[in-house]
Amino acid sequence: MKITFLGHAGLLVEGAGKKIVIDPFLSGNPLAVMKAEELKADVIVLTHGHQDHSSDAAAVALANDCPILAVVELASLIGKSGAKTVGMNTGGTYQVDENIRVKLTPAFHSSSYEIDGVVHYAGQPQGVLLTIGDQTLYHLGDTALFSDIKLIGELHRIDIAAVPIGDHFTMGPDEALIAAKWTGAKHIIPIHFNTFPPIRQSGEQFIARLAEQNQQGHELQPGQSVEI
Repeated sequence: MKITFLGHAGLLVEGAGKKIVIDPFLSGNPLAVMKAEELKADVIVLTHGHQDHSSDAAAVALANDCPILAVVELASLIGKSGAKTVGMNTGGTYQVDENIRVKLTPAFHSSSYEIDGVVHYAGQPQGVLLTIGDQTLYHLGDTALFSDIKLIGELHRIDIAAVPIGDHFTMGPDEALIAAKWTGAKHIIPIHFNTFPPIRQSGEQFIARLAEQNQQGHELQPGQSVEI
């Protein structure tokens, strides 16, 4: 499994001959190094509807003729663009092919999606368990710390987790350390920080604190990758 950080909370995950994109936010992202039109995808997965997670999803899906997996209300809204969508809900699993499956998990946040200046309710926010072969990535989505993260870690063998650390809109570094530990993952990618002033955090300090609890952190800059 190869994971490339797209910036903010966006990931490009490659494995089993497929490219899965989670939460593409490139247009309007001051730290992004890739343009939306350069992004290749076989499947797009959205954690929720906020524009810093979904703004490029429809354009990328249309350009690549690939589906967007999202909670059913968001899938319905984004489908108005003409993009192919697959509506799911919390706890549900979608089998992409025999080697790849996507499972949605709870996340504590909010979600809306804007169409022509009108803001619409976009269902419950989600986390994502992406399994490729025998490896699993847990993208926590935008979330506060909540105890079921521990249950998710106990029910699934998670190899790597993408954990928000920015505070203000999500959990901060202290809670993120707890969440990271609860996932049981050996590898942690901090996400959702430093894109905008309210979410400034030290990724270096967070990585050092992860090491104290025997987890390997990967502070990726946009465009950088890690393989597990």
